[in-house]
Amino acid sequence: MRVLLVEDDEPVAESLRRGLKRYGFEVDWVMTGAAALAHTDPHDVVLLDLGLPDTDGLDVCKALRARSDVPIIVISARSDETDRVVGLELGADDYVSKPFGVREVIARIRAVMRRVQPRTAAEAGPDRYGPGLTVDRKAARVRLNGEEVSLAPKEYDLLAFLTEEPGALMTREQIMEAVWDANWFGPTKTLDVHVAALRRKLAGAITIEAVRGVGFRLEIVGAAGTTGTTGTPGDASA
Repeated sequence: MRVLLVEDDEPVAESLRRGLKRYGFEVDWVMTGAAALAHTDPHDVVLLDLGLPDTDGLDVCKALRARSDVPIIVISARSDETDRVVGLELGADDYVSKPFGVREVIARIRAVMRRVQPRTAAEAGPDRYGPGLTVDRKAARVRLNGEEVSLAPKEYDLLAFLTEEPGALMTREQIMEAVWDANWFGPTKTLDVHVAALRRKLAGAITIEAVRGVGFRLEIVGAAGTTGTTGTPGDASA
């Protein structure tokens, strides 16, 4: 898969480029918005920093989207909600805030590519995570070592959400909005209860790490360095 990386911070770009190349991605790196817009080689996804030296990355995002449907993932130190919303409204497919890990970026790339490249009917079976866990999103069924696992509706929804991006750190707010309701204002203790249930029912297949004050990260156990159907490699700093 070929990635166009638009990033003017050389240490960040070099770290990200090395990490992506280590796991089979081809990376074309440019440092300005003008260079990004002038880039003509084909690519499958764009990683776009907003803080470019010659122009606002949001303008670059808008221009890229106007001429192509190639997925765009914004990577930026801007954490303000307004920038996130504007970026998505201008055509970005996802938004990653710095600092981030290479594994999270790869997970988000793969999640975006799954959305924009629907599988054929022959490929549309259950998703496999590691040697024994499968999630059949069409039938809303989960099997562990061939045996169906009984999950409550919200337990299934939580698992389906977290396995979309194995290895990525998801905040409590992101999880509550996606799994419960965008207007949820109640306590998030219910999330801890459901996480505990998944840990118990899927012990040996997944781990769900609690990151204090932030959220949760799901990892696949026994996947020999990969997670999900396509694999998510180890972490690296970017």
